[in-house]
Amino acid sequence: MEVAMNVKQDLDPQSDHSSDQFSQPPPQRRPRGFAAASASGGASGEGGGKGRKEREKEKERTKLRERHRRAITSRMLAGLRQYGNFLLPARADMNDVLAALAREAGWTVEPDGTTYRPSPAITVAHASAIAAVTPPPPPPPAAQLAPFPVRSIEGPVSSNSLKNCTVKVSLDSQATLLGIDDSLSPTSLDSVVVAERDIKSEKYGNSSPINSPECMEADQLMQISGDHGGDFTGTPYIPVYAMLPTGIINSYCQLVAPESIRQELRHMKSLNVDGVVVDCWWGIVEGWSPHKYEWSGYRDLFNIIKDFKLKMQVVIAFHECIGNGSGDMPISLPKWVLEIGKDNQDIFFTDREGRRNTECLSWGIDKERVLKGRTGIEVCFDLMRSFRLEFSNLFDEGLIAAVEIGLGASGELRYPSYPERMGWRYPGIGEFQCYDKYMQQNLRQAAKLRGHSFWARGPDNAGYYNSRPHETGFFCDRGDYDSYYGRFFLHWYSQTLIDHADQVLSLADLVFEGTQIVVKIPSIYWWYKTASHAAELTAGYHNPTNQDGYSPVFDMLKKHSATMKLVCFGSQASSQENDEGLADPEGLTWQVINAAWDRGLTVSAESTLPCHDREMYIRILETSKPRNDPDHHHLSFFTYHQLQPVLMQREICYSELDNFVRCMHVNLSAGDATTAIEA
Repeated sequence: MEVAMNVKQDLDPQSDHSSDQFSQPPPQRRPRGFAAASASGGASGEGGGKGRKEREKEKERTKLRERHRRAITSRMLAGLRQYGNFLLPARADMNDVLAALAREAGWTVEPDGTTYRPSPAITVAHASAIAAVTPPPPPPPAAQLAPFPVRSIEGPVSSNSLKNCTVKVSLDSQATLLGIDDSLSPTSLDSVVVAERDIKSEKYGNSSPINSPECMEADQLMQISGDHGGDFTGTPYIPVYAMLPTGIINSYCQLVAPESIRQELRHMKSLNVDGVVVDCWWGIVEGWSPHKYEWSGYRDLFNIIKDFKLKMQVVIAFHECIGNGSGDMPISLPKWVLEIGKDNQDIFFTDREGRRNTECLSWGIDKERVLKGRTGIEVCFDLMRSFRLEFSNLFDEGLIAAVEIGLGASGELRYPSYPERMGWRYPGIGEFQCYDKYMQQNLRQAAKLRGHSFWARGPDNAGYYNSRPHETGFFCDRGDYDSYYGRFFLHWYSQTLIDHADQVLSLADLVFEGTQIVVKIPSIYWWYKTASHAAELTAGYHNPTNQDGYSPVFDMLKKHSATMKLVCFGSQASSQENDEGLADPEGLTWQVINAAWDRGLTVSAESTLPCHDREMYIRILETSKPRNDPDHHHLSFFTYHQLQPVLMQREICYSELDNFVRCMHVNLSAGDATTAIEA
């Protein structure tokens, strides 16, 4: 209480710190409520106004301290869940954390909070009880993973396996090491995360001798019973799909080199993949004239795929494709749309400098009849309806397993905030894309409804495409992103993204009734270790450290029973580049996937690289089939990009890919999975 009173005095401008503390009576507490109102009744108008102003400032400081506290708590809980495998509730408080840590240290915590250290003489039954409540040791960092070392240690432990074991739990083996500079002030702790990832795998190996391989018989390591909740036989079957290249259909919607396609499909069939993913491009199907849809090339392609008895997932792509030199040909938006754009450039996303991005249409025209009498939403609906009518037989036969709806740049639900054509390079923060006249009109209406018309503007201190957060006034620590205006703007910006997806998916539900709908979520992991998460903010995800920006998106997807597909496992950045961009791909993946599972969403994933090494495949497997998840969550399917027809590359990658597909498919036990991935 004395510390609190001193802090309060420091914030009170009426305090006199120059007087002798021993010669003055103790300071009186500031009256509150009715007493405060009575005391201020006799004050002059000027004095009363000053007091109110100081109280408002104190309220704001209190809010900032509370947000800072919540940010630190959130990071602590995230670290315990991710690196310590603590099974904490979604809205855990400090009582849950203390109870989990006490149990991990070997203490007993009763439901009423009674905590005590058990007797040193522990029987086998006591040891089994401790093993049941003790969270399993965290997995080693991704760079140090052994080839898929999966063991099931949740089964019952027999007395024979405990003969030479001592019950000893070391909290140090579970703690996440965090290096913090002593010179940092408390206000900067929420924006500095210096995780020491060079932790020896031995630190995690034997947190409890009960769970160590030395104290478990070989048959017990493999003992799995499907009748018990945490003990399950093998791992679930996860379908694997291969993404076909875009160049197989030309701009006139004609199938190119069908024999080469058959050869590729034979190769996929030899890998026992479940199906293929085909992009249906708006710029091809309705490429030349509005309302004139050409599907002939896709009809020929689908018939070939049908002959190989492969499932299909179809992507309705409303964006353009930029050729990347890996076999994908460039595909623009429809020619007639580009013609409209010459006279009305505001149909495209626009940055602060007025540069237009023709990758996809601005969401500002979702309700504007600027596309030959149609709105942006109506154009999407017409294309989806044409596809459903054209291939109704494939839907009836069940060959089309899912339809993915493109909702933004690269088919992902995001703004085109980091386009390479504008000079963006990793790890730039990107720029807000809301400066076309339609989006600006929407912003003015939102500011007017909020009662602050002067907020109808984009931030003028948010930097440029390749800026770093600390170089800007908006994204730096304690920057304007967390001010009243900043929170208003970012909420409007992200809500516009959510509203666009909500409207398109409502129409997709009508068109593809009974078919699985998939929505692709980006993996924007750079600057994830900063307080602002600047790259996510410019892409439309209001996800700073003190707020969960993915929950509103997933609530919307839940309303439409859509499947969330996370674009991940594709970072080509080196560890040095990740450090430069304060990136955390694993942390972001963990947050997004678990937030989706918490809301009951079906979750899938897509890799952005055509070839992986063994380490990457192991990481994908561990994310697809979490070993210690009490709810037995797993991915519904996984999509990888098909290898290019380069013989040397195929020889290098084929064996790893074949083992990976087998591990995703077969209900493997722990040892079988290890054997398969090492084969």
